[in-house]
Amino acid sequence: MQFENIKLDITDQVATIKLNKPERLNACSLGMADDIFIALDKLDDARALVITGEGRAFCAGADLQAKNDSALSGGQGSYAALNQHYNPLMLKLAKLNIPTITAVNGPAAGVGCSIALASDFAIAGKSAYFLQAFVNIGLVPDGGASWMLTRLVGKARATEMMLLGEKIPGEKAADWGLIYKCVEDAALMDEAAMLAKRLASGPTVALGVMRQNLAAALESDYASALVREAEGQRIAGDSKDAREGALSFLQKRKSEFKGE
Repeated sequence: MQFENIKLDITDQVATIKLNKPERLNACSLGMADDIFIALDKLDDARALVITGEGRAFCAGADLQAKNDSALSGGQGSYAALNQHYNPLMLKLAKLNIPTITAVNGPAAGVGCSIALASDFAIAGKSAYFLQAFVNIGLVPDGGASWMLTRLVGKARATEMMLLGEKIPGEKAADWGLIYKCVEDAALMDEAAMLAKRLASGPTVALGVMRQNLAAALESDYASALVREAEGQRIAGDSKDAREGALSFLQKRKSEFKGE
């Protein structure tokens, strides 16, 4: 399927979504948000997802200059854009049943920062940076940033990012625990590909349950987590991969998971 604002490729059960407006530093228009949303329903047999940007940026934030976008039409326009386009995308990313990786090549600003941090594994090149730019234009963080940042790096550092609006370089982001790791720019895509291949060869049903349990654990008490784990174990335990895992253990060989 062809898209106007992104590229979608699925190879060896790894899906790659590439934001494809390099002349705009991959600024995320409403159309781009909608394209990503649609693409997430077209992953077919993919067992891992990589999101990255074309050119020298991951995503420079919402595209304030895109034709027909309502970002400059005042608060009501921004409210509608978030509720009708960006927020549904962020929720769909959160609810995917396969592991996700973001390969952050260059700036990840505004809602682009939110997309970058919404993955299970955010890997940044050394030239990358993360920026909550909203304060610089009189707006507030969105795309789930106020929820994610406080949980990833704590209130003090989240406050620094949001209220001061300063760039957080890739290496500093890794030191903070904001992202999974920072690597040399030239190694970024190879690093993401190796991790995606590893995840795509894993027990996909179990990995999907883990994603949901990790997300829910941020909002619930210990007793509720125990219940969810038991329910998740029932789902994973009935999978073909769980049977393969048990057999390979007994037979003292490496598991060959099929994602079923």
